[in-house]
Amino acid sequence: MEKKLKVALVHDWLVNYGGAETWCELALDIYPDADIYTLVYDKKKLKGHFEKNAIHTSSLQKIPFATKLYTKLLKFMPKAFEAFDFTGYDLVICSSSSCAKGVITPPSTAQVAYIHTPMRYAWDLFFDYKRRSGFLTRFFMDRWMPSIRLWDYASAQRIDKVIANSKYIARRIKKFWNRDAQVIYSPVNERRFYPAEKAVEKKDYYVFFSRLVQYKRADIAIQACASLGKKLVVIGGGPEEKNLKKLAAGNQNIVFAGRASDEAVRNYLYEAKALIFCAEEDFGLTPLESQACGTPVIAFGKGGATETVLENKTGVFFSEQTAESCAEAIQAFEKLEAAGKFDAKKIAAHAKTFSRDRFIKEFKAACEETLAEVRS
Repeated sequence: MEKKLKVALVHDWLVNYGGAETWCELALDIYPDADIYTLVYDKKKLKGHFEKNAIHTSSLQKIPFATKLYTKLLKFMPKAFEAFDFTGYDLVICSSSSCAKGVITPPSTAQVAYIHTPMRYAWDLFFDYKRRSGFLTRFFMDRWMPSIRLWDYASAQRIDKVIANSKYIARRIKKFWNRDAQVIYSPVNERRFYPAEKAVEKKDYYVFFSRLVQYKRADIAIQACASLGKKLVVIGGGPEEKNLKKLAAGNQNIVFAGRASDEAVRNYLYEAKALIFCAEEDFGLTPLESQACGTPVIAFGKGGATETVLENKTGVFFSEQTAESCAEAIQAFEKLEAAGKFDAKKIAAHAKTFSRDRFIKEFKAACEETLAEVRS
């Protein structure tokens, strides 16, 4: 009888439920008995998720308010992850956008790291984060980041198999770690986003659907639609909501729908002319969610969106991250739309190529291949 695999899943932190946590649940669909290792864990906020698995937290969990202050503890994260003991495990899967990929595993244990992004605040966005930080944070960034970068590079060399969520991230992995990465796209959640059962008549509005945080650049969509006199429904909440409402003040064409249920989001997407997507994302799941509903996308033409949107077939791109460039793309989109270039069924069919089944098949094969190489 074949011995049952002993598997560990390492994730940066479990303090909110978002896209990275959805990915962890996919990994657990493949290896349901895996033990989970993470920096800190907020049981209340993750209620209903991961409760069937053993969860091991780092020594940083003991710090008061650690689940709120964890982002301030970067200096101590490498040591915290390296303190986890994986003796006896056959396979360690790391889900990482920060330090989780830096665990130390025995030579006989296969380590597969799924990289959502190398840590941006250490590399390409270091100066951007620094500009937006206070004096004390800037002081510690200058003091600590060189050693963090050295550790980040060194720890990346220990991984047996590096997997990126897009070609865009694979290029960043090659630049910062000098590692070649296999690309396995994350899947769209077909249980939440799917085509309407019956044909839906499009209405004269656009949708912006996202957490309202600075880098998502909702301001671009708002200013572009305002300049053209187009209606925009902004779905989501977050720290930028107040500023965005000030930006849109007095313009009746800009509607804030707040946080909405899955059903409400689907209905908005079904009826919208297109989703407007302004961020430079590592992968960019939102454009896929829109396409899964049969709705085309007007996206900033950089980052992961260029790999999930087919130009002039499932959407259009704008070349600069500005309201003017976005407005030009909206006008170009409307000409193509009037010519019947966007077919809801074909758009939804394209999104289906990023299916859950495809992801599970490819990721499981990558893990099994790595296990075989380690054991040979």
